[in-house]
Amino acid sequence: MLNEELITPGNKINIQRVIWLRLIVLVGAIAAVWLTTTYLHVELPIFPITLILSIAFVISIASLIRLRMPWPASNNELFAQLVIDVIVLTCLLYYSGGSTNPFAPLFLLPLVLTAATLSGWYAWAMVALTISCYSLLLFFYIPFPESHAMHGGDGFRLHVLGMWLGFIFSALLVAGFTARMAITVQRQNKKITDLREKHLKHEHVLALGTLAAGAAHELGTPLSTMAILLKDIEPDSPLSESKLNTLRGQVERCKTILGSISAASGEIRAESGSVSNLDLYLSNLLERWKQTRTDIIVKSDFQGSRPAPSIVVDQTLDQALLNILNNAADASPDNVEINGQWDDQELTLTVSDRGTGLSPELEEKAGASIHSTKQDGMGLGLFLTYTTLERLGGEVRIYNRKDGGVKCQINLPLSTIKLTT
Repeated sequence: MLNEELITPGNKINIQRVIWLRLIVLVGAIAAVWLTTTYLHVELPIFPITLILSIAFVISIASLIRLRMPWPASNNELFAQLVIDVIVLTCLLYYSGGSTNPFAPLFLLPLVLTAATLSGWYAWAMVALTISCYSLLLFFYIPFPESHAMHGGDGFRLHVLGMWLGFIFSALLVAGFTARMAITVQRQNKKITDLREKHLKHEHVLALGTLAAGAAHELGTPLSTMAILLKDIEPDSPLSESKLNTLRGQVERCKTILGSISAASGEIRAESGSVSNLDLYLSNLLERWKQTRTDIIVKSDFQGSRPAPSIVVDQTLDQALLNILNNAADASPDNVEINGQWDDQELTLTVSDRGTGLSPELEEKAGASIHSTKQDGMGLGLFLTYTTLERLGGEVRIYNRKDGGVKCQINLPLSTIKLTT
């Protein structure tokens, strides 16, 4: 079994790129041999060169076939592919002038690729390999025919020596700086990944905290109702059937609110199956709300594209919308208007009442965008609504109506809750 530390998810992609680059170089080598023999009339050992190119081509095709298999690609496999490139280049240069060949600096190519994609000892191993192969080609190679006639003796030898020294200098620089840069990039990527994971955890904790705070806020209504009923009960008098039913109903409501926290403690977003069409979600939410506020008179109108977008239901969104509805019902139980409009991109929900309205100071705070920090003094319910909708990328505005009452407009982009397939 391969060591997991030697396996990188992008290795298969990198190996594939190395192979395609090798094929491009092979095509260039074939063109160079053809031009050299045809137009420059330089006699080259065609058979060994053709054999080397053929072997490299077969290895490339076999490697591409291997990449289609489900086996993981290790760092060693990627390094082996780059070593193959160095060996092929060395063999080709041996039969075509060795270090005097103008293509000898191509040894830098596999070195750069190694330093950029692999770290640690791989880069330095490639430095040792390429320098060794280049150095051997200074002494062991088949020279070009008439090469001594084409170049001066001592001057050309100094030129070749200068190319070799330049390559060594470049190889050390590439291995040193590029390897360090690659390590830095890997560290930065790891930090980004860690920060992303921390952000997701914080989002989870924030959503759960918002859910718990919203549930505590919701518990205030049934507990207040039970407190009022219990205060009116005489010690020795029996409970009436209506009061007993009311108490039972409020206890069940408390259980439902607490149960919602337990159900959502594992996963705030209900990816496990709580999926609904937007119109059905709004209708069900409204019906559940009416069952808890039987004393209100409400008018509702929902319009939008059909079929409505499918959304992943968020428990905290339920609480945010219920807070708005409860505020409107508390302000004017006999006149609450709810209008919802949506398309594939956004939901616009408007809740209006005929209450006394907002004071000028509170209207200035509430009318600000959700992204404003002017939320102090607006009550726990509205603060939770602002927080939840901000987390979902939405916006809420609350302002006085011209003919009396308050209007709350919620704009929620569906991209954050829309079901994606």
